[in-house]
Amino acid sequence: MARPNEEVEALLQEYADLIAITGGDAFKQRAYERAARAIGRHAEDIATLDAKSLRAIPGVGRSIADKVEEYLRTGRVAAVEESRTAVPPGVRELMRVPTLGPKKAMTLYRERGIASVDELVTALRADGLDGLKGFGPKSRENILHGIDVQRQSGGRVLLDAATRLADEAVAGIARAPGCERCAWAGSLRRMRETVGDIDLLAAADDPEPVMEAFTALPLVAEVIARGPTKTSVRTATGFQLDLRVLPPDAWGAGLQYFTGSQAHNIRVREIAVRKKLKLSEYGLFEAESGKRIAARTEEEVYERLGLPWIPPTLREDRGEVAAALRGELPEPVTEDDIRGDLHTHTDLTDGLDTLEDMVRAAAARGYAYYAVTDHAPELRMQRMTREKTLAQRERLRALDGEHRRMRLLHGTELNIDPEGNVDWPGDFLAGFDLCVASVHSHFGLDRDAQTRRLIRACENPYVNIIGHLTTRKIGRRAGIDVDLDAVFAAAARTGTAVEVNGHPNRLDPRDEHILLARRHGVRFSIDSDAHATAELGTMRFGVGTAQRGWLTKDEVINTWPLTRLRHFLKKGPKRRR
Repeated sequence: MARPNEEVEALLQEYADLIAITGGDAFKQRAYERAARAIGRHAEDIATLDAKSLRAIPGVGRSIADKVEEYLRTGRVAAVEESRTAVPPGVRELMRVPTLGPKKAMTLYRERGIASVDELVTALRADGLDGLKGFGPKSRENILHGIDVQRQSGGRVLLDAATRLADEAVAGIARAPGCERCAWAGSLRRMRETVGDIDLLAAADDPEPVMEAFTALPLVAEVIARGPTKTSVRTATGFQLDLRVLPPDAWGAGLQYFTGSQAHNIRVREIAVRKKLKLSEYGLFEAESGKRIAARTEEEVYERLGLPWIPPTLREDRGEVAAALRGELPEPVTEDDIRGDLHTHTDLTDGLDTLEDMVRAAAARGYAYYAVTDHAPELRMQRMTREKTLAQRERLRALDGEHRRMRLLHGTELNIDPEGNVDWPGDFLAGFDLCVASVHSHFGLDRDAQTRRLIRACENPYVNIIGHLTTRKIGRRAGIDVDLDAVFAAAARTGTAVEVNGHPNRLDPRDEHILLARRHGVRFSIDSDAHATAELGTMRFGVGTAQRGWLTKDEVINTWPLTRLRHFLKKGPKRRR
C-alpha cells in the first residue's frame, strides 16, 4: 500500500494542478507543489506527526498542515473537493499529457468540449482544433507526440519508486526461514529508466517458507499465481512482482539468467553452444554429459565461457559481449568513484532544505567537494537577485571545510534563453566557481533554433556544464528537438561538460545519447539535481544511466581530484581552445 506521505503528496500535487487549471494564484500553486515534494520525501511517516512537527517540514505552513491533518483524520480535504467540482476529471487527465499544460487543457474543454485523451486524439486527427488559438500545426504535432510518450510509459514506474518497492520486498523475503540470499534482477538491476515489473530472486533449499513470507508482505494486495518455485503478486496500485526461488548452488546462474536482457543472454548462449555447453537458470552444463560445471556465482559462469564478468548495466546487446571477448570492455564509473555533486539547490530558490542542511547531508555522503547551484533570475518565480546570491556565497564560504574538510563550491544554474544567452553578464559570472546552464522554457522551438541556442551556451566561456540537456521528463514531457551530434561536437570543442542528470524523472541525457556523446570526446558530470537532502541519493540513478552509456571514471569530471576539477572549471575567454 502507498505510504501516507505518498498519498498526501499526490493530493497536494493535485490541488496545485487544480489551482493552475482554474487560473489561481501562481505562487500559491508553487507553494503546494513545494509542500507536496517535501512531504513525499520526508523520512518519517507523517501519520505519526503532530501539528508542530508537520509545520517543521520545509514548505508546510499552518494552512497546508491543517489540510494534511484533515486528510489524515477524515480521508478527504474540503478545499480540494470543492476545487474538483470546478474542473471535470477529463480536464485533469488532459493536463498530464506532455506539452499540454493546465491552460491549454481548460481551453480544449471550454472551446471544443474535449474532456479526455481519446477525444483529443480524435479531434487532432480530424482537424477539429483548426482555428483554435495556441493549437497551430507544430503545437498539434507536439501534443500527439506527447500522448505517444505518455502511453508508452503506461504501467511502468520510475527507477526510484521501483527501487523502494524492490528493497521493501527483498528485506521482507530475506527474513524468511531458510532464505540464504535474496536480490532483485531484471530491468531494475540493469537500471533501465522505467520498470514494468520487478523480478525477485531468492536462494533456499525449501521454497515454501520463502513463498509464505513473500505473499504475506504488507505491499501485496493480490496473489496472481503461486507455484512451488515461482509466485507473482500485485500491489494496490497494480504493479506486479515476480519471485523465483532457486537452489543455493544455482544462485549465480539464476541471477545471470533473470537479469537479462534477453538479447544479451542470447549472445552468451551462442558462446556456450560453440563450446558444446548449455546455459540455463540452473547452471552451465556440458551438453553431452549433462555435467554442471558452473552455477554458484555470476563471475564463475562468465569465466567458464571465456568472458570477464559483465556489469548488469551493460547487458543490452550493444556490443558488450564482443568487447569482452576482445578484452576491451570498459570499467564503468561507480558511485564510489564520485567525489562530489555539482548541481544542487537550496530553499533560496526552489529547494526544500536550507544551505546548512544540504551541506551537512552532502558531507555525510563522504564527498570531497560539493556545489550549490541555485537558479538565476530569469526563472522569475524563484525571485533570485544578485544580492541574494552574494549573501549565499558569504554563508557558503563560512561553511567551507567545516564538515569533514569537504570543500564547497558556489555555483549557479543559469537559464538558456531562446537565443542561447544566459542570465548574468560575464563579469558577474566570473565570480562563481562553476556555472551550469540549462533550458527551462521555449521547448517548442524548431530543431535548428534549439541546436543554435545550446551551441551558443556551450560557446559561452563562463558556462562549465550543460544541465539536463534535452529537458525531458519521463512519461510527462518529451525532450526538445535538437541535433545532438552538433551539440556534442560543440561541447567537446569548447570544453563544456554535459550533465548526466540523476533525478529519476529526468535521467537526461538518456543512455543512447551518452554513447553518441562519447564518440565526440565529451566530458560529463553526473549530478543529483537535488532539491532536498533526501534527493542527494538520486546520484545512484545518474551513475546507473552513465554506466548504461559505458562511461568510465576518467570521462566524468566529478570523479576527479579537486585540483584537476578546478583547472577544468577555469573561466574566461582564454579558457576555450
